Amino acid sequence: MVWDVCSWRDMGPLIRLETTLTGDMYLSILPDHLHSFMSIVHSDGLEQFQQDNATPRASRVATKWLQEHFSDFRHFHWPPKSPEMNIIEDIRDALLHAVENRSPPSRTPMDLWTVLKYEWCELPPRYLQTLVESMPHRVAALHRRYLAGVPVFLALQCNYGL
Repeated sequence: MVWDVCSWRDMGPLIRLETTLTGDMYLSILPDHLHSFMSIVHSDGLEQFQQDNATPRASRVATKWLQEHFSDFRHFHWPPKSPEMNIIEDIRDALLHAVENRSPPSRTPMDLWTVLKYEWCELPPRYLQTLVESMPHRVAALHRRYLAGVPVFLALQCNYGL
C-alpha cells in the first residue's frame, strides 16, 4: 500500500506503507510529508488540499491536525461517497497500467516498489494538469447527480463549506 500526493504543479512523495493505514499512521504522514510538500510546492498561499473520507483520513486525530493547520493550506471538504471527484484514483489507474505493462514484470515486493517509484516520477506534468483542470466538470457532474434543483453556489456552500 502507498500514500501519495500531487498537485497541478508537481508530483509529491510516494510513501510506502508496510501495514494498513490507520488514523495514527496517517497523522504521522501529515506533518512529515503533506505539510512539507504543500509548503514547498505551494508557497504562494493558493494551495488547497483534497482527500477522500476513508476512515483513517476522516479520523478525529487527522481532522484535528487539518483544522489546526488550516492557515497553512485550505482543506477541501470531501462530499461522502463521491469517488468520481477523486483525481488520485485516475492517477493510480494510470500508474497501475504502467506497472502492468512493464516487461519483465516485477518479481519481488522490492522490485515492485522500485517500478512504482519510477513510474510515479514519469507521469507527465500535463496529465496532472488535465486532471486538476477537470475538477469544475467533476463538481458539476456531482451537482447534477445529487443536487439537481439546488443552485450550484448554494450546493457548494453547503457541501464544501465555501
